[in-house]
Amino acid sequence: MSTSTFREGSLQAPTRHPIDWRNPAYYDEEKLFKELERVYDICHGCRRCVSLCNAFPTLFDLVDGSKTMEVDGVAKQDYWQVVDHCYLCDLCYLTKCPYVPPHEWNVDFPHLMLQAKAVKFKQGKTRIRDRILTSTDTVGNLAGIPVVAEVVNAVNKNKPARKLLEKVLDVHHAAVLPEFHSNTLRKRLMSKTPATSTTQPTERVSGKVVLFATCYGNRNAPDITEDLVRVFEHNGIPVTLAEKERCCGMPKLELGDLDSVQAAKEANIPVLAQMVAAGWDIIAPIPSCVLMFKQEIPLLFPDDEAVQKVKQAIFDPFEYLSHWHKAGRLKTDFKNSLGKIAYHVPCHQRVQNIGLKTRDMLQLVPGTTIEVIERCSGHDGTYAVKREYHDISQKICRPVVSRIQKAAVDHYISDCPMAGAQIQHGLADGSRAESAFSLLRHAYGL
Repeated sequence: MSTSTFREGSLQAPTRHPIDWRNPAYYDEEKLFKELERVYDICHGCRRCVSLCNAFPTLFDLVDGSKTMEVDGVAKQDYWQVVDHCYLCDLCYLTKCPYVPPHEWNVDFPHLMLQAKAVKFKQGKTRIRDRILTSTDTVGNLAGIPVVAEVVNAVNKNKPARKLLEKVLDVHHAAVLPEFHSNTLRKRLMSKTPATSTTQPTERVSGKVVLFATCYGNRNAPDITEDLVRVFEHNGIPVTLAEKERCCGMPKLELGDLDSVQAAKEANIPVLAQMVAAGWDIIAPIPSCVLMFKQEIPLLFPDDEAVQKVKQAIFDPFEYLSHWHKAGRLKTDFKNSLGKIAYHVPCHQRVQNIGLKTRDMLQLVPGTTIEVIERCSGHDGTYAVKREYHDISQKICRPVVSRIQKAAVDHYISDCPMAGAQIQHGLADGSRAESAFSLLRHAYGL
């Protein structure tokens, strides 16, 4: 490799190739292992990503413990250990790796891990537990039934029941499980008069949004999502719910179940594309869901025009408010200061390349300071609840917890409520993670 080639590749903006997942060759295990060996060898020679997650330490320990101390000394079946620790956060691709495309070495570690997960799923080697944990719509529909929700929430907090769940399903007894609400966001907002708009669009946004509530924002965190709606409406931005929705598909993507991702796409995209055609923008309260529509679905379905239109129209909520502020439309009639806030930036928001919009908006509140923490919480939606990975996830989260403890803050938040719960669990001091939407609503005095 020439020095000039390295410089050219490393200084250009990273590019992403479409994922050729419908090609039978995508599932050829022999070809997969050859590519895994090639990329693992590059990663072994670099080791810049060792601090990001446990996939890379696992790889390097396998190499260092082999007879040759090179990748060729690692048994091919042990390659899966690395795959199982990757939760597709994408940080290695966008923050560390110097060999991503257009570099000639063409390293896309997360999407190689996705291919490996897809091969494993296609071979029927995925555990029943993992299929259940990623079936968020099915689980949520059942657990969200009145009375059932109360029972599920009580069982999730019962130590003997959790010990039994660990034995039966390998869900760690100490892991925080999401609370379910029978009074979902959809029930709360569907009774409202449909939103209308008298605002004029800005250069970047229309001034009216359709909320893709997400399965988590609808059933597990409706209070937070309702705070989002109140903040938007206070700023003169009408909010309406998507007519219907399914899970965005991120949990199934991380499982390698790409057929289920396609099924979710076929349920969601026509509804959202119709709203975009009518002049609406899209927001979603969970960073992973925004990333799914911005990046992963477009790469899986590059020729689908509706997918590409949704990609251009979906925003992180604070990204949207930032555009509103630049247009001089954001209200700054704050009534309450927020003090000192520790702000954890989730991985799936960092990789959207939108900057620290949540911090920027909260800093508009007088008497407010922000301690930014750009470090993975180790949660990943399902990784932290699995028996074999829970302790590792807590180790990954430890630097975040330490920063918050040293900062002596009034509030700590994450744009991802699951990451917030993971941090709260790590602190174990009786404090509670909060939401940026809730803090901003409080600042407005709403």
